[in-house]
Amino acid sequence: MVLRKTVNRQIWRCEGFEVKIKHDGRVIKSNCSLPVYTYKNALKNVKSVAQWKIDRFSRCYPGYEVDVLDAKGKVARGKTKLGTVRDTYLEG
Repeated sequence: MVLRKTVNRQIWRCEGFEVKIKHDGRVIKSNCSLPVYTYKNALKNVKSVAQWKIDRFSRCYPGYEVDVLDAKGKVARGKTKLGTVRDTYLEG
């Protein structure tokens, strides 16, 4: 188990985007313990945010919700391609 802020860092390093992890609709505190994010390679750019949530996040963190954020901190919609989200971090 690791701290939530460590999970955020693991997801950033692997996937290339920021996330906001929630439980019961509320953002969890940074000192909350969660399992390690087990993936080492980013999901393909052509996959959607919704697919990443189902295929990866929900498998690692059942019972939690997540928002995928673009570089401006806006929540990416489910149909948005991961490549589009990642590109926002390169634009600045």
